[in-house]
Amino acid sequence: MTLLSLQDVTASYGASQALFGVTLTIAEGECLALMGRNGMGKTTTVKAICRMIPAEGTLTFDSHDLHRLPSFAAARLGLGLVPEGRRCFRDLTVSENLHAAARRGPWDMDRVTGLFPRLGERKTQRAATLSGGEQQMLAIGRALMTNPRLLILDEATEGLAPLVRQEIWQAITQLKRDTGMAMLVIDKSARELAQVADRAVILERGRTAWSGPMQTLDAATRDRLVGV
Repeated sequence: MTLLSLQDVTASYGASQALFGVTLTIAEGECLALMGRNGMGKTTTVKAICRMIPAEGTLTFDSHDLHRLPSFAAARLGLGLVPEGRRCFRDLTVSENLHAAARRGPWDMDRVTGLFPRLGERKTQRAATLSGGEQQMLAIGRALMTNPRLLILDEATEGLAPLVRQEIWQAITQLKRDTGMAMLVIDKSARELAQVADRAVILERGRTAWSGPMQTLDAATRDRLVGV
């Protein structure tokens, strides 16, 4: 069953158009990799999905027309966002950050700290005192506390040390393996994405340039559309 569907989605920042017809779908339980070079429209696509910017075209989630919803209502349908740049509440503790986003469901404090034990060790610390990797774990945990049907991870490993990147990818792999949660993952690492993604969509200049099963993404296409 299709959970999220975008068909010919366009979006602009004022007079500057950023998306020129993005098309993608995500089924229940599927992990989709959204790929492309910097500035190609990946984060803008996420903002359109989460109703942070106006967009045109067909945009549905669980058969609901997202155009009709403000961002908070879209989130209540089950869109869980881990935003680029983490954006934790710096003056709140780890525990307060997690409880601020909590909605009823299987993901609670115990389950989140089971996925990320370091968050359990730092429950009473303010987010501003955490390392970058710990803040990223907190951002993922906060999104999980909303008990989403679709988890969107926008550059969740960017700028992190290799060992911390490995921890984050292990957590994403565990979510894929153990929960069946649908995921939309934006990242630059094709190698790690290949371990978790069922399909990939590549954007180029705000358009869908390639779409298909992850295992059919050949090196030539990847280098042409994603490589530096």
